[in-house]
Amino acid sequence: MEQIINEIFEKGNQITNGYFTGNAFLNLLQEKDENNDFALGNVTFESGARTNWHTHPRGQVLIITDGTGIYQERGQVAQLIKKGDIINIPEDVEHWHGASAVSGMIHIAITNYKDEENVTWLQAVSEEEYAIANKQIQR
Repeated sequence: MEQIINEIFEKGNQITNGYFTGNAFLNLLQEKDENNDFALGNVTFESGARTNWHTHPRGQVLIITDGTGIYQERGQVAQLIKKGDIINIPEDVEHWHGASAVSGMIHIAITNYKDEENVTWLQAVSEEEYAIANKQIQR
């Protein structure tokens, strides 16, 4: 397994909200406030960790800062994401993201708000879906 060694920010706290599989950590860098209509977080995924399927009412941007991971939109082939990649996720697109089975991954997430909401969580990514995604990124 590839080890992440280049953390820009502290790892933060383990995410225990029930919307992630595996070990993931959040360091909330900037909360929504009177100047910013977005939240900014550094998310660390250990190998095998991932989000549930979800959507964002005003989209999201992911900046991959270390490791190798997966981004997948519902009904699409999974994409390999790696350090230096920027993923611009349109509003209301069902998707998930996380580490690959063999590498951790760190990203900065910029998540926009609409009517005080920034995410709608859906079902977990199944083990079968995750295994297929890992095969797709090896092509």
